[in-house]
Amino acid sequence: MSQWKQIQQLEIRLLEHVDYLYDDNFPMDIRQGLASWIESQDWDTAANDESMASVMFTNLLTQLEMVRSQELNFLQRHNMKIIQQQLQVKYTTSPTVMARVISTCLREERRILSSACLQEQGPLEKSLQNSVAFERQKNMDNRVGIIRNSVQLMDQAVKFIEDMQDDFDFRYKTLQSRDPVERNSDQMKQEVTRLQDILNRLDFKRKEILSKMDIVIKEIDDLVTSQLSPELQDWKRRQQIAAIGGPLLTGLEQLQSWFTLTAQSLFQIKRQLDKLGELVLKVTYESDPIPLQKPQMEERVKFLIYHLIKSSFVVEKQPCMPTHPQKPLIIKTGVQFTTKVRLLVKLPEVDYQLKVKTTFDKDLPPGRVRQFFILTNNTKVMDIEDYSNGCLSVEFRHLQLKEKKYINGTKGNEGLLSVTEELHSLSFEACFTVQGLTIDLETCSLPLVVISNVSQLPGGWASVMWYNLLTDDPRNLAFFGNPPRASWSQLSEVLSWQFSTFAGRGLNKEQLTMLGEKLLGQHVSCSDYQVSWSKFCKENITGKPFSFWMWLDSILELIKKHLLPVWNENYIMGFVSKEMERTLLKGREPGTFLLRFSESHLGGITFTWVEHKDNGDVKFNSVEPYTKSRLSALPFADIIRDYKVISDGVVPENPLKFLYPDIPKDEAFGRLYNSQPSKVHPYIPSTLIPISELRSNTSTTPPPSQSPEPPMTPGEFDMLNEQLCFDIETMSSPYSE
Repeated sequence: MSQWKQIQQLEIRLLEHVDYLYDDNFPMDIRQGLASWIESQDWDTAANDESMASVMFTNLLTQLEMVRSQELNFLQRHNMKIIQQQLQVKYTTSPTVMARVISTCLREERRILSSACLQEQGPLEKSLQNSVAFERQKNMDNRVGIIRNSVQLMDQAVKFIEDMQDDFDFRYKTLQSRDPVERNSDQMKQEVTRLQDILNRLDFKRKEILSKMDIVIKEIDDLVTSQLSPELQDWKRRQQIAAIGGPLLTGLEQLQSWFTLTAQSLFQIKRQLDKLGELVLKVTYESDPIPLQKPQMEERVKFLIYHLIKSSFVVEKQPCMPTHPQKPLIIKTGVQFTTKVRLLVKLPEVDYQLKVKTTFDKDLPPGRVRQFFILTNNTKVMDIEDYSNGCLSVEFRHLQLKEKKYINGTKGNEGLLSVTEELHSLSFEACFTVQGLTIDLETCSLPLVVISNVSQLPGGWASVMWYNLLTDDPRNLAFFGNPPRASWSQLSEVLSWQFSTFAGRGLNKEQLTMLGEKLLGQHVSCSDYQVSWSKFCKENITGKPFSFWMWLDSILELIKKHLLPVWNENYIMGFVSKEMERTLLKGREPGTFLLRFSESHLGGITFTWVEHKDNGDVKFNSVEPYTKSRLSALPFADIIRDYKVISDGVVPENPLKFLYPDIPKDEAFGRLYNSQPSKVHPYIPSTLIPISELRSNTSTTPPPSQSPEPPMTPGEFDMLNEQLCFDIETMSSPYSE
């Protein structure tokens, strides 16, 4: 079943997450109309290859034109034409951006599907869902709406006071223009009394509007303090979790709406206060409430505007290398990276272009000598983006780092922390004036890891995960001086996210339990068991020359590059000990096999099958692990199909019959077989056959374990068969790993 069909079968709650993925950058109409074609393309590679992205963009437009020409509904045809034109305008000069957008959408779809398949959500995901509950959003919408209505009513009240004052002013000036002789007349006395009544009512209305303003200002202050600021902090926390593979980040547009509406209310109150100040210049009197209360209220409004706008300056997209879109916050020297900041408040006016300057390593911990500087242009002007509803943002697409040279050739305290444990920060600054109020903006990225070699990437990603899992402090650059521990329940959830992000399918409860046994041993039953940073990433696994994380990361790379189809079909059991493996296979039909990852090789996968002897004994055979070098030559599904074993001259059939528990091999892997006879050239087709030799155990000294020989062509197979004078069909190894 295609990925898009699976998406459409999700429950409403998850479909709402899917809905957030699609906008004008990649309309859902395209995803729907070109579903199969889109899923068959390599968008990940195209995102980093300009020429490939350009070809795929052209092909997408061609595919879209074909679908449009076959569409019978006139309105749908018209909409698709508009979409096609918009795509041409948006991506003709930047096709890699389109590829990145589509790649991200497909990856997030897989993540949503993965979360739907898991039996239960982890504690992190549950807490994040609770934090964005619809009831809280409705409450915020209601409060912001009530404030806006109150401010609109105050506008009418100010206008009423202005009209009343104009009436008073007219009557007063008319009275002043009368002949002094008439001032003692009854008519004049009545007019004076009427003026006094108007002035009394004017005084009442002035006090009333000021009282209402005071109430609304206090309401806005409470809204910002008790709800809006916590919502922003919650979004920033969810951004951290999304950066390390967690649930899709949503809610920025909603936050932007709340910030903008609140700011608009404050700007409107400021204008109302200014208007009241103008009215005082025309009419004032003893104990006039406006001169007494206006200055203090004006300062409170300015204070709220200043801090609201200042807090609305956020990093929308954390720094990331385009070559590794799924591993943000790791920057390699000499490689370009991108980042984006946004102002969540739609400003009524700015007196000049709003320039944003970015600075690297502005605030380093004491004693840090290893420093970097931005090699490329670090200043850009914020622009209004159509899709952001008129808010300002700026994307830095070509930033690049270079390391500063050390003074006198010394590296200072380097060595106390490894390169991948040193954290750095990217800061953003801007200053502008709006309605006479000067505002200094400053924000910073989440802590970054700077590497100089791609071999440091796994360690860097481990640091990024550990930091963002365990703290919401955006500036704790000394975090790894004394890193906190993580509970297994937290860590296991994040590890599952790595598989859903990089391999399309997360880990189930059984697989996580097996991983826990690998890392913790008997403590895996305790979900609150605390795992140290050193045990996770720095200490070697007992008896092995690598750490737990290096072992797991190599498996992720193997899946991503060579095992993705098999993994996503849920055919790889993966994490299972040899003891459990034998327990599972013991009672199964001969030829039943399962697939698991090697515990002794970095990035290796093996399969074990069961045999039943005539005397009732059960025998287990495991092939030496296949690593990326072997799998680069032959797809894993084809290895399963063609695998042969030689055993003391006996020629058995392919020993692999049933994928555990009882799925016929060809039924499971049939549609994944890749090797097909050529239909172009009239040559006899050749097939690569993986062959192993299963030696007898009659000798007193057990022979060393044999690796599967490199894949053998039919010609080589026939020559070897002829020389040995017996048929060779299958071969296995007593390799037990």
